[in-house]
Order: sequence, then structure tokens, then C-alpha cells
Amino acid sequence: MVSSGGLSLSPHALAAERRGFDTSIGRRLCAGAEAGLLPHLHVVLAERGGETVLESYGSGPDENWGRSIGDVSFAADTLHDLRSVSKSIVSLLYGIALERGEVPRLDTPILDLFPDYPDLAADPQRQQLTIEHALTMTLGMEWDETRPYTDPENSEIAMEMAPDRYRYILERPFVAEPGARWIYSGGATALVGEILQRGTGRKLPDFARERLFSPLGIETFEWAAGPDGTHSPASGLRLSAPDLLKIGRLVLGNGLWQDHRIVPEAWLTASLRPVIATGEGPDYGYFWFCGQAPVPALGGPVPWFAGFGNGGQRLFLCPKADVAAVIFSGNYNNWNAWIPPTRVWSEIILANLVRV
Repeated sequence: MVSSGGLSLSPHALAAERRGFDTSIGRRLCAGAEAGLLPHLHVVLAERGGETVLESYGSGPDENWGRSIGDVSFAADTLHDLRSVSKSIVSLLYGIALERGEVPRLDTPILDLFPDYPDLAADPQRQQLTIEHALTMTLGMEWDETRPYTDPENSEIAMEMAPDRYRYILERPFVAEPGARWIYSGGATALVGEILQRGTGRKLPDFARERLFSPLGIETFEWAAGPDGTHSPASGLRLSAPDLLKIGRLVLGNGLWQDHRIVPEAWLTASLRPVIATGEGPDYGYFWFCGQAPVPALGGPVPWFAGFGNGGQRLFLCPKADVAAVIFSGNYNNWNAWIPPTRVWSEIILANLVRV
């Protein structure tokens, strides 16, 4: 292990060279950290073709779903908040359940699945809301997560504290027609998660363990729950970096893991298709961000897909380059937290892939 810039770097130079990377990729990561350009990094882990090409672990203050857990020295087996990367995992779970016939089709009206709210179902505009609108965050209803997640006025926090979280989500006033505008919403994910639980008859962690985690050999994880005991589909999952990277490799493998089908390929094709512009750079699919970045080895910009989480949590995937990366950070509730992981992905990982 080599320590530099607060990061401990594992030697993977030979693997990096075999997989077409400049062998200085690790030194460049450390140089960026030493220069203060990549603050708050906890873990950086990247692989190509199933082989690790970059691996570093740091230390620093961390949280467990908003609760401080003090300074942590991170390692391969350390669980870390995924925050909203959890949403992308929920997308995979819905695709698995849909293939099994356990959950409704995406054109199903959401309020058909919540019969406890006949007053809301009587609203013709609310009757237009479908599962696909939730998966693409195009419900068109008011939702504000621009406030820190320590603020009770943040819509996700208000939902967690509401006496009926699903009524809270479904009675929001409309600010756009369903399907017309992307509005970031943990409430949309909460609806999908509840539809998934009702359809499968399983709690979210139990279904995830059986249908996704265990087949990948993921044995240890945590899934945070709110005051009412409801596990958070939007932000509650904690995994180690290597286990999250397995999920990345699964997606790059079109849903296959060691020749075993886990996620339907058709679902991944649909999920990673840009459906709506976010207005913030990347587009959005089914709980996945969709963007582009230059890759020298491929001659120009190529598509990437990612789960994003508060504080700088990332699962980045570049299918054309066959590269997956996990980045964990501790820059929670800072709206500049996107900058260091984006630089690691674009300027360290993809920029140093020099040979296909």
C-alpha cells in the first residue's frame, strides 16, 4: 500500500497496463488529492473487464444516514452510505420483479395501487400518474430536495416525518404535467419501493438479498429505515465498495453474473435509455443518470451511466469502454460535492484509458 494525499493506494499497475490504462493512473489520483483538488474522498475503486485497475482507501468523518459516526478508516469491507445510489439499485430490483410477474407494468396508474386514497384518485390529473413517471421522476408534482437533508423542510425529510408518507407524496400540488418535466424526488422512489414490496410480499432488504445480493455473493449490507420502520428506497442502502462494484459489473454484463441471469437484459436497455433531460447536465433513465465524457482510447465522447448520491457517492459505468467505478466521499449536504467524483471519473479514470 502507498499512502499519499490522505489516500492509501493499492498497487494495480500491471492490471492497469493489461487493461489499457496508463500505469500512472494511481499516481495521478494521489497527486490530485495532495493538491487539494479531490477533497473528502473515502474510496476510489475502478475495474475494467472484471479486473481491478485502481483501488484506494482514505479516512475521514462519515455518517450513517445523516447520523455522524466520527472518523473512519476505510477498507474493502467497510460499509458506506450509498445515499441516492440506492435508487439505481431499486431500479434493478423492480426489473427483476417485473420479469417474474410480481409487480405491475410501467403504464399502470399509481393510484390504482394505493386504494386507500379515493379522494386523490378522483382527481383526473393524479389518475394520469404511472409507475414510469415515478421511475423517471416526471410525476410533475412539487418536491424540493435542494435544501440540506438536515432541514425538516426538505421534502424527503418531511416525507419521513409525515404520519402517512404515501399520502404526503401523492397529494403534492402539480407544477407540471406528468411526463413533461424532471423533478428530483425521493418520493418517487418511495412509491416504487412500496409497489415493489406489495407486489413481492417481501420487505425491500429481504427481496434484495434473495434476488440480487446473494446471487452476487454480497453477504453484508444495511438498509436504513425511517421512524415508522419503512426502509428507505431513496437513500438507505449501505454497501462496501467492492460489493457495489459487483453490481456495476453486473450491469456492464447486461444482467449476467458468472453466466447466471440476474437482471433482465431488456430492463437494463430500457433503464439506461435517456428519457428526460434533467436540466443539470446529464439526462435521466429509470433511476439512472445518463451522460457523456471523452475517452481518448475511443476517440471522443462516449455515453456513461451512473447512480448519484448526496456527499459524492457514485457508481459510474461506461459500457463502451467496459469500465465501472465506485467513488465514496464524505462531502454531505454540500452542493459542490459533485465536483471531486466527476473529476476522478473524467480526468483520472476515463482520461487514462489509452488503449482499447
